[in-house]
Amino acid sequence: MQLQLVDVTIWIVLVCVVAAFLAGFVDAVAGGGGLIQLPVLLWTFPSAPLASILGTNKAVSIVGTSTAANTYRKRIQVSAKQLVPMMSAAFVGSLCGAILATNVSREMFEPIILVILIAVGSFTILRPDFGKLETNRDVPPALVPLIGLVIGFYDGLIGPGTGMFLLFSLVSFVGTSFLRASAIAKFVNVATNLAALIIFIPGGHVIWLIAALMAPANLIGGYLGARTALDRGSSFVRLIFLTMLVALVARLIATI
Repeated sequence: MQLQLVDVTIWIVLVCVVAAFLAGFVDAVAGGGGLIQLPVLLWTFPSAPLASILGTNKAVSIVGTSTAANTYRKRIQVSAKQLVPMMSAAFVGSLCGAILATNVSREMFEPIILVILIAVGSFTILRPDFGKLETNRDVPPALVPLIGLVIGFYDGLIGPGTGMFLLFSLVSFVGTSFLRASAIAKFVNVATNLAALIIFIPGGHVIWLIAALMAPANLIGGYLGARTALDRGSSFVRLIFLTMLVALVARLIATI
């Protein structure tokens, strides 16, 4: 499906490009970039099919996410034995979630997600040292892929806050620091975005002109966000994590 772009102005393009940069930056640090980019796409293209908005959002996001992942890779050591199974499981989960999303109402999940987010935020606030240091836990081999599968499924089915859920899960259950969790989350996000695009692209659900204009800004934002997180450390990632979590809670409350 091709969207008519005759009403696109330079101001619409500028707003989308700025949103892509901010989304790339925030997402590279602690996740939640979709809270910026997706609403802007919905607002600037109100007549576009939802699938086209989602597909365009994924096509832009995967550029910044890949850049951030590569930037983290140069400074943060990540175990391939953990990362590959987690990415593979997240890929499968995202595919299944995206397929199910065509048949299930997302509204039924939002109250559940809201309660989970409030619990996650409260736990993080009440534990100031949470995620600052590595705890080197001896976790079952199946745990990391299971996290990838569940959150990948969520990303395909619902989407907002995927990066934040990945961060919290890795810090809580695996014992990584916020900084290392952010690095791992970017690689997993690449897998979930790619899985969604496998569904969206063949269906013609990507507005390629807009995606091409937004992608470079998202790339720069992703690079700068990852560099800032690496320079500022886990405390900075934790702060951005809590900020975006509050934003997501507010968004969900407004839509319920």
